[in-house]
Amino acid sequence: MALQAFPSISESVRLKDGTTYAFVHLPPADSQKPTFLLLHGFPSSSWDWRHQIAQLKKAGYGVVAPDLLGYGDTDKPEELEAYSMKRMSGHVAEILQKKRLQKVIGVAHDWGCGLLARLATYHPECFLATVFVSVGYIEPGLVHDIDAFNALTEQAFGYPTFGYWKWFNTEDAAEVFDRNPQAAFSLIYPTDPEIWKTDFCPVGNAAAWIASGKTTPLPDWVTEEENAVRNEIMGQSGYAAPLRWYKSAMRGINHADEADVPHEKKFLTLPNMLVGSTKDYATRADMQEQRQREWTKKTKVEVLDCGHWIQLEKREELYHLLTNFADKVAEPGK
Repeated sequence: MALQAFPSISESVRLKDGTTYAFVHLPPADSQKPTFLLLHGFPSSSWDWRHQIAQLKKAGYGVVAPDLLGYGDTDKPEELEAYSMKRMSGHVAEILQKKRLQKVIGVAHDWGCGLLARLATYHPECFLATVFVSVGYIEPGLVHDIDAFNALTEQAFGYPTFGYWKWFNTEDAAEVFDRNPQAAFSLIYPTDPEIWKTDFCPVGNAAAWIASGKTTPLPDWVTEEENAVRNEIMGQSGYAAPLRWYKSAMRGINHADEADVPHEKKFLTLPNMLVGSTKDYATRADMQEQRQREWTKKTKVEVLDCGHWIQLEKREELYHLLTNFADKVAEPGK
């Protein structure tokens, strides 16, 4: 919701294929400082980067934080093919090119990490480095066999980590979300991260929680005012478009594009960092680190003591990790 949440520092652009994106844009105060590209996940918008936008602005860094396709003030096409990673990565690269940005550090959370991974595949020239928050690098051509993955994680951890994906891939999920927005918030932005083990991750349980309308007190890292803004953002267009990110992945929308990527091009060669968390029971830090190390030549890994929403729960710690990393990779000769 860039245009409404950040009116003085936001703009919109119509891209070559006719798609309109809204995004926050702050040029760096010092031409030697890099610009951070902030890519949000599900179910979010540029609003969930509000702390980082303020912190980075104060420190003189540049910022570009788009409402990604299907969210906020950006277009929300109905066809699943529109949500291909190759197409959306082209959109973001075009925004960076239009703003003539060259020193860019990509930072992503949740589904934004999948998009950042494909930006690194198709448009590596846009970046100095990449930072993956909560979700690690995802190589091109990964098949989302959710049943197999859930069986694997249930055996390893005692619960399936991606059981909610099966419901997100149905046609009725969006209506249930839209009818019970605060129940959705209580489950997805939990006060107690442990409920993801019992009420979010297992197959069928997320649907049951949200359909019941069950709510909990707000976590201490979200104020009443912030919650109201987020509910307004999601309430304007609902969950149908955001859920298309899951549906496109599960229904093979990316397979044709990514099948042609040579094996050697599947590796992340840009400088990179993974920031995980101890209490993220869906995108577990141990599994994310394993994949990050498998598909990168060298990576820096940090694990913070919090749940999934690192940019909200540990805003100061994340800020220092980002700026220390940025200053290092932006040094002359690096």
